[in-house]
Amino acid sequence: MSPEPPRLILASSSPRRQQLLRESAYEFIVHPSNIDEDNVPVNLLPVEIARYLAFEKARPVATQFPSDIVLAADTVVAFGDQPLGKPENPADAARMITLLSATTHIVITGVTVMRHDTGFQRTRSAMSAVRMRRLLPREIEAYVKSGDWQGKAGGYGIQDHDPFVTRMAGSHSNIVGLPMELTSEMLADAGVFPKMM
Repeated sequence: MSPEPPRLILASSSPRRQQLLRESAYEFIVHPSNIDEDNVPVNLLPVEIARYLAFEKARPVATQFPSDIVLAADTVVAFGDQPLGKPENPADAARMITLLSATTHIVITGVTVMRHDTGFQRTRSAMSAVRMRRLLPREIEAYVKSGDWQGKAGGYGIQDHDPFVTRMAGSHSNIVGLPMELTSEMLADAGVFPKMM
C-alpha cells in the first residue's frame, strides 16, 4: 500500500486566505496557530516581522502534524518603517486609517511552508504598493463603525465595499492576505498542487 499523500494544512483562521486557496483549487484543512502575534522581537523591520510571524505560526502546527505540509502567512502594512498590524479597537483602527489617508503604503505578506518530518521549510515574502485617497473624518468614522476593520492589517481590506484604494502595484492577492503567485510556487516546491478542476 502506498503511503497517504501529505495533507495541506492552513495555519490560519482568516476567511480571506481560505477563500484565496479555494479559488485556486487547493484542498486543505484549517488548523489555526494561536501564537501571540504581539510577541515580536524589537527593532525588526516590517518585512522581517511578516516573515518572523509566518514562521512562528507554522512551527507549532507542523510539530503537531509532522507528515503534512503546513502553510502559514502574516500580513503587515508598512507606513515607511512603521509596521501596522491589526487594530486593537475602534480608536486604533481610526488612527491607522487616518495615518494612511492620502498616502502610498506597502503591504507585505510573509509566507512559510513547512513539513516537520522531512525538515522542509521555506519562508519568503511579497510586497505590494497601495495608494489611498484622502479620507474625510466622517468617512473614517463611518468605516470604523461598520466594523470592517476588524482582523485586518492596517485597519482596512482591499476587498471591502469601499476600500479607499485609488492605485496599486504588485500582487492583488497579497493585499488581500496571501500572495497566490508566490504561495503556489512554494507549495509546488513542497509537492502540493491544486486539484484539477
